[in-house]
Amino acid sequence: MSILVVGSVAFDSIKTPFGEVDEVLGGSACYFSTSASFFTDVSLVAVIGDDFSQEHIDFLASRNIDLDGLQKSAGKTFRWKGKYEYDLNEAHTLETHLNVFELFQPELPENYRDAEYVFLANIDPELQLEVLQQVKNPKLVACDTMNFWIEGKKQELIKTLGKVDMLVINEAEVRQLADEPNLVKAADIVRGFGPKTLVVKRGEYGVLMFSEGSIFSAPAYPLEEVFDPTGAGDTFAGGFVGYLAATRNLEEHNLRKAIVFGTVMASFTVEKFSLDRLREIDYAEIENRYKRIKLLTDFANLD
Repeated sequence: MSILVVGSVAFDSIKTPFGEVDEVLGGSACYFSTSASFFTDVSLVAVIGDDFSQEHIDFLASRNIDLDGLQKSAGKTFRWKGKYEYDLNEAHTLETHLNVFELFQPELPENYRDAEYVFLANIDPELQLEVLQQVKNPKLVACDTMNFWIEGKKQELIKTLGKVDMLVINEAEVRQLADEPNLVKAADIVRGFGPKTLVVKRGEYGVLMFSEGSIFSAPAYPLEEVFDPTGAGDTFAGGFVGYLAATRNLEEHNLRKAIVFGTVMASFTVEKFSLDRLREIDYAEIENRYKRIKLLTDFANLD
């Protein structure tokens, strides 16, 4: 079952304590779609400039990502430059050049409008709403957002949240959106805006999922080497929604399995820069790491 994702395609320049790269492939739509493609087909809607190489297009196409919705505009592709200190949970933005992304108007090809699974990556909430007005009858709508939109377009964001089933954001943003320091209380407030399920990304501390009458916690996979956390959240979302679309099951127990698969995908991404680690792995490695995470938290027979 194909997923529709609308987001950014970008070139990232990143410096961490462990290395540095310049103008590598990035963007929320790239990380999400590459991750989700291990589970199901993906249809991507984004904009690129005329400097976007055929090599990158070929890579995305090789992952069975449908690129009919990839718009090409005259100008440069979106660029982001950032660095991380030893606290890899926080990115420090050095430069942002929206370029062709500044005038991005998502137009869905006709064959994308029947999508049953939709992920609205971190873009202007008004654009997210425009996308939802173009899809016919989705089974699941999940979205992401960030502090920039919470600060600048909170009412527009809340309007969009009234149309989505699931929100995937980080811990600080939940508190900011709810204007409530206690995470459990904040989760209730945010779910009151519309999303039945709230998935809270907590970096190296894992993931919390809040749904009706239920809280689920999954740990991050313990890694010996973390090179670059850029895109980890979008990679998580790709694994999470990708598994749900592949299994066509939105019951609580399957949401929990999907959370763990998302965690697995994020754990691979951070092991190298850009999408380099995701280019190497296969599904057998994903399944193996899923089983290892399961063992990390298995205490059913300890009573």
